[in-house]
Amino acid sequence: MLKMKSKLFISVPILIVLLVLVGFIIPRITQPSSDTRIVLEHTYRTYIVPSCFEESDATNFLEESTIQKARELNYKPHSSCTEDALKGDKDRLIVSLLKEIGIVDKKWDNW
Repeated sequence: MLKMKSKLFISVPILIVLLVLVGFIIPRITQPSSDTRIVLEHTYRTYIVPSCFEESDATNFLEESTIQKARELNYKPHSSCTEDALKGDKDRLIVSLLKEIGIVDKKWDNW
């Protein structure tokens, strides 16, 4: 019984260290969350990210919303600037998971 406890005592930390190391090796694409802030351009049935708004030549039929709402309405990106701004970040697995749970900010969180 004592040998089994000592093996468990040694193998659990080793397993944890291996999982952390693997997390720093495996790549993962981090996507914007569904509540990422965007502007709906209802005239053209498109959406614009805030960083691209100045160059968008938008009309006055606008609404602040989220990516999820834009997808529900089947709106398309207003320009290539919007498409590029919403492309996923290539991160390591552990960094991506930290971004998903909110410990590390995503680039889209500051809009």
